[in-house]
Amino acid sequence: MRKVQIKEPIKKKWIWIVLVLILLGGVPWYLPTGSIEPFILGFPFWAFISAVFAIILSFYLSWLCLNEWHIVEDIEEKEKELKE
Repeated sequence: MRKVQIKEPIKKKWIWIVLVLILLGGVPWYLPTGSIEPFILGFPFWAFISAVFAIILSFYLSWLCLNEWHIVEDIEEKEKELKE
């Protein structure tokens, strides 16, 4: 059986920095007030930006869960299954 390295993602600063940058990018506060043009695929520009960043956030969180979240509970559950 391969030993799984336990990772504590909450302690990694780069995870939080990327998360904050994605969240800040998803709120188009940096656009001029009242700007809705150009329209992209029928959406105002600000809505398109928010939708793109929501998709990026989804991919990022999914990637984190699959690659960075190896905690003790997972190992304990596997050991429990093996004992049964």
